[in-house]
Amino acid sequence: MFETLKAAFTTKEIRVKILMTMFMLLIFRIGAYVPIPGLDAEGVTTSFGDSTNSFFQLMNAVNGNALQYGTIFALGILPFINAFIIMQLVTLIIPRLDALSKEGEEGRRKITQITRYVAIGLAIVQAVGIIMSWDQSGVIVSFLGPADSNPTALWFSKIFIAIILIGGSTFVMWIGERITEYGIGNGTSLIIFVGILSSVASALYNGASTLGADGDWTNLWLIAAFVVIVCIVFYFIVFVDLSVRKVNVQYAKQVKGNKMYGGQSTHIPIKINASGVMPIIFASSFLMFPQMIFSLFWPGSDAEVWYTKYLGMNSWIYAVVMAALILFFSYFYAQIQFDPEDVARNIQQYGGFIPGIRPGKPTVEHLKKINNRITFFGALFLMVVMLIPTIIFKSLFAGIGMTNAFSATGLLIVVSVALEFNKQLESQLMMRHYKGFLK
Repeated sequence: MFETLKAAFTTKEIRVKILMTMFMLLIFRIGAYVPIPGLDAEGVTTSFGDSTNSFFQLMNAVNGNALQYGTIFALGILPFINAFIIMQLVTLIIPRLDALSKEGEEGRRKITQITRYVAIGLAIVQAVGIIMSWDQSGVIVSFLGPADSNPTALWFSKIFIAIILIGGSTFVMWIGERITEYGIGNGTSLIIFVGILSSVASALYNGASTLGADGDWTNLWLIAAFVVIVCIVFYFIVFVDLSVRKVNVQYAKQVKGNKMYGGQSTHIPIKINASGVMPIIFASSFLMFPQMIFSLFWPGSDAEVWYTKYLGMNSWIYAVVMAALILFFSYFYAQIQFDPEDVARNIQQYGGFIPGIRPGKPTVEHLKKINNRITFFGALFLMVVMLIPTIIFKSLFAGIGMTNAFSATGLLIVVSVALEFNKQLESQLMMRHYKGFLK
């Protein structure tokens, strides 16, 4: 990857795109440190440390601790991610949206526009929930004098903060789209990537700050163990992410006119973890949605307390239900990505066949069987990755404040985005250094 980066910087056009990407990400990180006027910053940080809301913790980790410090990018890119997930699911249900997704570039543009509107709607809902949480903690400061003497002063502050939060989320969404259009890689993924790494860097700094206190250096070994475990997990994720099951396909020879076509052997690569991080995102969103609703409309209620206790991120029931949902969504997402009937039809149409398998329905059943087995192993892989932060990190590194340094989603996203960014650079270099067969 370092050789790819070195070669990319020697090409002017790619270098400009990389610098453009870095500049836009820098703007995102600067905004993550600009506090919202009308908030007690220290009070926000203190109240967040006492919070057990897993939805807010996930939002904070993805946005690089922006929510914890009450900044203008506190919502970040998460409303757009949730809107994207909702649109993917709704597209499968609503025929009109399904037809739009198959209309080429124009259809995709319309779906993207609808996704933006849904993202803004979700940003409004989430902003209201955050403001209600801050209001309960007493960290909202009135602009127009004491709230006791001016009842409308506090409402004015809340409306102002809501506008800032929604505008900040919309601006982050715009940054992501500009990176995708003018930079390298997917802008939304890179923003999440930078946010997660920023949260990890903060956790490492907090852990390092405990070293040498009262002459105690035992935490040094815990920090070293954390780095080693993360590196091993990264290697494991990269190994599985690049693994494929090759299904051999043989094409028969065909004579058309005076020429002979076909007669070659190839293969269909089926990735073990083709669904990537999506099953974990779907499962975690499914589990955290009720908690978000309770936080918005019934904060502090018995229902919220019960749900946090038994289905919160710290409970063993959460791990069991999460594993079951990952298995379900892995098969659900695999059905969307890989259609055995369509693949078998294309193979037969071009005169191909799988050795030892008859064309038609037997080929469909064979591909379906392979896909189901691979999906099962991919789901097991996601379960293992999900349990590492849930069990190992929380049992070993709670004493140095690094329990939530890396979530399962964060581990997979960091590796997936890094690999995808490398592939994008390699394809850009190949396009510009390929001279063609005439030269």
